[in-house]
Amino acid sequence: MSITTPKGFVASGLASGIKASGALDLVLLATDDGAAVPSAATFTTNLAAAPPVRVSRRHIAETGGLASGVVVSSGNANAATGARGRADAEAMCSLVAGALGVPDQQILVCSTGLIGIPLPMEPIERGIPALVAARSGAYEQAVDAATGILTTDSGRKEELVEHPTFTVAGMAKGAGMLAPNMATMLAFLTTDAAIEPGPLADLLRIAVRDSFNSMTVDGCTSTNDTVILMASGRAGTADPNVVVEAVTEVCAGLAGQMVADAEGASKIVHVRVTGARSDGEAHQGARKVADSLLVKCSLNGEDAYWGRVASDLGSAGIEFDMDKLTIAYGGVTVCRDGIAADHDEGAVAEHMAGSMIDIHCQLGLADGNGVVMGVDLGYGYIDENRTTS
Repeated sequence: MSITTPKGFVASGLASGIKASGALDLVLLATDDGAAVPSAATFTTNLAAAPPVRVSRRHIAETGGLASGVVVSSGNANAATGARGRADAEAMCSLVAGALGVPDQQILVCSTGLIGIPLPMEPIERGIPALVAARSGAYEQAVDAATGILTTDSGRKEELVEHPTFTVAGMAKGAGMLAPNMATMLAFLTTDAAIEPGPLADLLRIAVRDSFNSMTVDGCTSTNDTVILMASGRAGTADPNVVVEAVTEVCAGLAGQMVADAEGASKIVHVRVTGARSDGEAHQGARKVADSLLVKCSLNGEDAYWGRVASDLGSAGIEFDMDKLTIAYGGVTVCRDGIAADHDEGAVAEHMAGSMIDIHCQLGLADGNGVVMGVDLGYGYIDENRTTS
């Protein structure tokens, strides 16, 4: 299982010296022949978007959704770095493009790490020729690529879905600063299905909506979030409706790994809201509960304090009627019609002691549904983020 399993892709990763630890920190994902293939991307909604985001956004627009590869640096976000940061991001693309013999616009660029610190270009400039030379479809190089994009992650995050006629693979990084509309996360997807740029962009938006945009760790949206999908076409034409299911499955798997690896977390929670006026309102309500610091603390303390859930739903900016609200933990109803309900306290306690928590909120208004995956607030999160990290 690797990012190069779909036909037509190569990868590489090396330690250039960005990270003082000497860990892998420079990565390339590219087509095996340098040809530009249909590619799609979604980016952070943060208005403080980092220079690599701005450059990649411009490049994919200028090519009409075609790319030959993406170069990634980790250990430094190249964010809040002004004109120098933009020039550095463009230089990374130019160096890779020159080595591959393709136009600069066909290369996308991503960076992840600390914000507000200029990118150390000297080791990157030294490393890119070796990075390009080392590219291959070998499993070992794919492992280096999946490792080289990591920062505070505990390990690689990879997914693979093999359809009878095509394959979709993904690798990602992200363990903190994760919020709906993406997070401190990078995700790279490859498929050998043949899909034109327009439909590819449409299906990626759907997949991201139902995966990365339906998870949260801390409600913080980063400056560098990017998801890139490249389609080599080597497996032949495929139905976009079938491909979107496979891409969504890969994205959902990667999102689940990110939440499971959340800094300091000990529990994963699925907040389900049903009976809302619309799916959008259901998702908004679920997100408010999953982001709530008070709810997160209750989860960490294994306390089914449903009053906090009700309070957050009532302030979520959606249509809400307390008298119609039902809340259940692990399928056990603890609140009915807006007031406490008699229930099996032992069953709830047993559920709360587990690592997977389910909170179901029935609003009783219509048929809107939404689910957001989140985590508790653990001591490790504060330890990791109380200083620059």
